[in-house]
Amino acid sequence: MATTAEVHPVDEIPPVRQLAAFGLQHVLAMYAGAVAVPLIVGGALRLSPADLAYLITADLLVCGVATLIQCVGCWRFGVRLPIMQGCTFAAVSPMVLIGTTGGGLPAIYGSVIVAGLAIMLLAPVFGRLLRFFPPLVTGTVILIIGVSLLPVAGNWAAGGVGAKDFGAPRNLALAAFVLLVVLLVQRFAPPFLARVAVLTGIVVGLAVAVPSGFTDFGGVADADWVGISTPFYFGAPQFRVSAIVSMLVVALVTMTETTGDLIAVGELTGREVEPRSLADGLRADGLSTVLGGVFNTFPYTAYAQNVGLVGMTRVRSRWVVAAAGALLVLLGLLPKLGAVVAAVPAPVLGGAGLVMFGTVAASGLRTLARVDFRDNHNLTVVAVSVAVGMLPVGVPTVYARFPDWFQTVMNSGISAGCLTAIALNLLFNHLPGRKPEEATARVEESV
Repeated sequence: MATTAEVHPVDEIPPVRQLAAFGLQHVLAMYAGAVAVPLIVGGALRLSPADLAYLITADLLVCGVATLIQCVGCWRFGVRLPIMQGCTFAAVSPMVLIGTTGGGLPAIYGSVIVAGLAIMLLAPVFGRLLRFFPPLVTGTVILIIGVSLLPVAGNWAAGGVGAKDFGAPRNLALAAFVLLVVLLVQRFAPPFLARVAVLTGIVVGLAVAVPSGFTDFGGVADADWVGISTPFYFGAPQFRVSAIVSMLVVALVTMTETTGDLIAVGELTGREVEPRSLADGLRADGLSTVLGGVFNTFPYTAYAQNVGLVGMTRVRSRWVVAAAGALLVLLGLLPKLGAVVAAVPAPVLGGAGLVMFGTVAASGLRTLARVDFRDNHNLTVVAVSVAVGMLPVGVPTVYARFPDWFQTVMNSGISAGCLTAIALNLLFNHLPGRKPEEATARVEESV
């Protein structure tokens, strides 16, 4: 008698009601980060408010499309895991430099398109490097991802970077209240509500924030109802060698970060990332980056913010994140809806972020618990990798006197820690040499 094969949790399709709630939770978790890149780059280039709004809606639209490609998949594009896509912060400094030295947005978009094509070509190469990511490396990278994101949550909790009342007690009190709501819902609420604990905390926090004067819905009235991003809105792309070189460095950084994020989600969902699926995920990153260059936005990568949400809620369905991608597309086409989501105050996001990002770090510790630390150098690998990864997080200007290409790589704590973990694992566990136990045996023999 034929039996129906059990569906893996990653491939399960929840009811529509749950899809919408879980998807909205993912959108709220990454929205602030998603719009930050166009805001920073557009502000540095002194774009008009109308052009800045256009950048944001274009970004949200391509974020949604990129997420759908990654989650749903199409041929050899997409890892088919619950992965949210967004603009990478690693590209901010190079793009600002390109845009302000005479090239403007057309030069940025030319370099972005070339970088996207390069990622697609290099994806199979990275796929074959997966054997250099044992639990020792993946656990360390996941731990670094979580810890490096905690300052983001801290800045949100304090009111958001640049806020006039940054660090005000009322901001931190609101963030603490949201954190408490999330924890209480997760502990005492029914199973379904516990799975949307972050969304519940944000909604309750918003309900408190509105009468308390935390929110400003002025931007909602000014936003258009419908907005459609057209290719090359800011002019035909320009292909400048210097800009392309700097963006290729960014491409290598984002591929390293995305590799860590994909492996982390694979660990959390119970579907191990294999060389082919890793290459498919990176290839989707490249395609999304090319689309970004065409539709007036920037390079894309997997968003670590949402990795923590997957681990915390234990909702592993990729279709939930696909629903979040569809919501982002809707926000990109309906700027007024995007303005409503943007009105969520930073302290509310900060309270929720502390739980999510802490969950990522805890997941890294859980992976490292499977590693043997006896009579070997594995503890050194973890210690030095975490130290190198946290250095630019704790001291943001530590590499300020180094060349731009070096800063692009090392100013990202995730890529710096990941590269260090890979290198040290090769040094201590792959290169031929005398092992610690052999050295101990020789000493005993000599005695």
